[in-house]
Amino acid sequence: MFTGIVETTGDVLAVTDTDGGRRLKLGVPFEDLHHGQSISVNGACLTVEEFGDGWFSVFLLRETLSRTAFDEVAEGDVVNVERAMPADGRFDGHIVQGHVDGTAEIQRIDQLGDDWEFEISLPEQSAKYVVEKGSITVDGISLTVASREDDSFTVAIIPTTYDLTNLSEKQVGGSVHLEVDVIAKYVEQLL
Repeated sequence: MFTGIVETTGDVLAVTDTDGGRRLKLGVPFEDLHHGQSISVNGACLTVEEFGDGWFSVFLLRETLSRTAFDEVAEGDVVNVERAMPADGRFDGHIVQGHVDGTAEIQRIDQLGDDWEFEISLPEQSAKYVVEKGSITVDGISLTVASREDDSFTVAIIPTTYDLTNLSEKQVGGSVHLEVDVIAKYVEQLL
């Protein structure tokens, strides 16, 4: 489980396509990596395959590629990275599983003084789980929905979030990963 509080950004050092999927080598400042560790990369829970001084690699199955925008990732890109939350850790964001529900497109980016507002498309299959002032995960970042329309939503981004995540690298038309609030999905199932 993750919190959506991005620890750092990582640089995509290498991308290798294979018959079974895609391997990414990511540069990060972590010193406590180990084989099999779960790490959120742009909001997707991935498993550390190999690691070394300042880097780790993950493998993306075809299934993962079909549900994410990782097929668009290239060497030199910047990704958001968060290690799994320790059982005795602070819970600063919201419950984030690292299970990407889908991809969306950035429709508008406006700078409002020191802050930013991002308008993001809202895929039909996710729309019923997104409410104004509710939680949503965008590329692994725990955010609050500022407003919601039928086919889009906006999030307000403070300077710290903008500077410490890959949002500063994003452009209108770019893809992001979405994970809706899992509690809403459980409530729907129970009802």
